[in-house]
Amino acid sequence: MQSTTPATTPAVRPQPAPTATSRVQLALNVADIDAATRFYRDLFGVEPAKQRPGYANFEVVDPPLKLVLFENPGAASPLNHLGVEVATPEDVVAAAGRFARTGLPHSIAQADRCCHAVQDKVWVDAPDVPLGGWEFYTVLADDPGQNGAGRGPASVCCTPGTGTDTAATPCCVATQGS
Repeated sequence: MQSTTPATTPAVRPQPAPTATSRVQLALNVADIDAATRFYRDLFGVEPAKQRPGYANFEVVDPPLKLVLFENPGAASPLNHLGVEVATPEDVVAAAGRFARTGLPHSIAQADRCCHAVQDKVWVDAPDVPLGGWEFYTVLADDPGQNGAGRGPASVCCTPGTGTDTAATPCCVATQGS
């Protein structure tokens, strides 16, 4: 397949305003955060909504998508995790209630520091999904001081493995008892 390089950089759409509706989140492990950020900026035509060392996220209006990139060249899989970003903490509570009514195993984390933000979230166990579950969450606040690894008591976030294991723990995974 022959590739062509455009003579000019494609126009980048202005940053979208926050949405009041939910959107699917796709979190990817990438080998080179700068190259991946350029690629997805050009692919979707939007600038990153947030960038930190080793991290970028995009809020794509059409199609509704929250794309999250983690620089993690040693990851066993390009998929970090799947999620749904919702508008409010009440939406997270409603999702947890729906999961409870239908008997889906789930865990809740409130004011969790993860992914350079403070979030309320619920994880639901899911069969046949890489990493075993989906995250439903809302962002309560930005966390610019976070160094990429969650330090809150309720999560292990984007942390490299230890010893010879270079795979990262999936970002924002609730620990037992949360």
